[in-house]
Amino acid sequence: MNGFRDAIVELMVKAGVPTDCIHARRGQTYLPGFFRPTKEWDLAVVVEGQFLAALELKAQVGPSFGNNFNNRAEEALGSALDLWTAYRERVFQTVPPPFLGFLFLLEEAPGSRAPVSVREPHFPVLAEFRDASYVKRYELLCRKMVLERHYTAACFLVADRTKARQQDNYSEPAADLSVDAFLLELLRHVVRG
Repeated sequence: MNGFRDAIVELMVKAGVPTDCIHARRGQTYLPGFFRPTKEWDLAVVVEGQFLAALELKAQVGPSFGNNFNNRAEEALGSALDLWTAYRERVFQTVPPPFLGFLFLLEEAPGSRAPVSVREPHFPVLAEFRDASYVKRYELLCRKMVLERHYTAACFLVADRTKARQQDNYSEPAADLSVDAFLLELLRHVVRG
């Protein structure tokens, strides 16, 4: 994920965001929360005391896609809730609201593409989850987190780890969760002009 982070930093610098306002090193990306004192994000942008952006960059490789999916979903939603509640409570003194971004990379593997059954002992699950692969589940998670305004934008990528060193070795399962859409929305929030 460091390559994605570095490319995002480079893009923001080229777009005019001052380098010293982009924080991507460990120890520099802590932001206050509401339910906990702080959370370390993967990237934070603070310009002249104004909190403009925070990004979470996550990846998952197999073989245990099931447990990890639930953990990643809970983590992503909890981080967003914590930050937005802190924002509501004026912890940041920032207007307008910052960009909150979630970029997720999933391993391309038989286990991530295969249909997954659901357990429904008491109530039926939403139809879109029935027989959905983990690729589809992550796509739905990312889209719904943006729809419900937990994140300003999300990016969802799938890549074969055996091709990790090749350029453009990833696919974008959904156009609305593409790299370009994600980066355009990020730049709208961080470039002053």
